[in-house]
Amino acid sequence: MADADRPQIYLITPARFELSRFEAELGRVLDGVEIACVRLAMETREADEIARAADVLREVAHKRDVPLVIDAHWKLVETLGLDGVHLGDGARQVREVRKALDSEAVVGAFCGSSRHAGMTAGEIGADYISFGPVTADPMLGDGEVAAHETFAWWSEMIELPVVAEGGLTPELARTLAPVVDFFALGAEVWETDDALAALKGYAEL
Repeated sequence: MADADRPQIYLITPARFELSRFEAELGRVLDGVEIACVRLAMETREADEIARAADVLREVAHKRDVPLVIDAHWKLVETLGLDGVHLGDGARQVREVRKALDSEAVVGAFCGSSRHAGMTAGEIGADYISFGPVTADPMLGDGEVAAHETFAWWSEMIELPVVAEGGLTPELARTLAPVVDFFALGAEVWETDDALAALKGYAEL
């Protein structure tokens, strides 16, 4: 990432939400802050529920020229008219998914703190690599943390865009800003009293 570039915000939906209420809230957020991408990341595995949410949120996002990707469920990408998928298991599925989806579909790979997994995923077709969490938290993975050095090394050595996600704070975002391309924000903003205000705070760093 060039020094003059600013990291962009990559917004992750809450794991659970009431669709009609969240539709309005997402629209408000996208109108108030520049968002590069939205990831639909629902905890449910009910295909009908995911499809209903995807149909509604796709319209909200696409109306504002923001791509919508889905977490894990890559077989739903083309069926639901989505822009891509975020894979949570490093490089394991990247080759298969890259071959199965349209060449313009986004394929992202979360690689924890592993540079090796990130490089492998990139070599076989991932469009971006995500590392995290950036804060030690028993609720976020297995306790492994993606250190600042991982992002600094990646930004210096690898051209593929890198995303920081999991346990972000404004202070960490300020520190990581020179060495990441995107900040993936989810609970960090949805669990506040005002998601739009929280996002503006990150955007202004």
